[in-house]
Amino acid sequence: MQDLQDAPVSTQRSRLPLLIRLLSIGACLLALGCAAPRPPPSAGTYSTSPLTAEQSNGVAIHALGLVGTPYRYGGNTPEGGFDCSGLIGYVYKNSAGQAMPRTVARLAGFGQPVPASDIRSGDLVLFGASTPSHAGIYVGAGQFVHAPSTGGEVRLDRLDGVYWSRQPLQVRRL
Repeated sequence: MQDLQDAPVSTQRSRLPLLIRLLSIGACLLALGCAAPRPPPSAGTYSTSPLTAEQSNGVAIHALGLVGTPYRYGGNTPEGGFDCSGLIGYVYKNSAGQAMPRTVARLAGFGQPVPASDIRSGDLVLFGASTPSHAGIYVGAGQFVHAPSTGGEVRLDRLDGVYWSRQPLQVRRL
């Protein structure tokens, strides 16, 4: 009889370590879940407000004023030179007070898409298939300003030119 009375107590004792282990594992999982790294800020962390017609024209005029500035990979000032996204960031910041993404890939998701038939001065033009690889600023009359390549300089080109007319085009507007 003594063995029967001890059975429930020993059964309880044998389950206690299992319960403690399960609670410990649950606490660890909860702590790990709370300590998970936060996702990086999205491209949407830039605040945009639609540009007025005057601001859009100011962007185009400022871009035209930088034609002839040397190209420099990673460059984002007139003194140091520009790459294509550095040129865009500099012009929009100084002409319209808009902070812009630093890469062409992020520019592709910035602002609002616009049909090429509705393009206007100050719009972004992005070139490339699914992920664009080059960008510029449309200045009107079928022309855009961009920083095209190493060894070159910021220049004015035509959208209907031999090279650019063959490239997939996206237009974005702030």
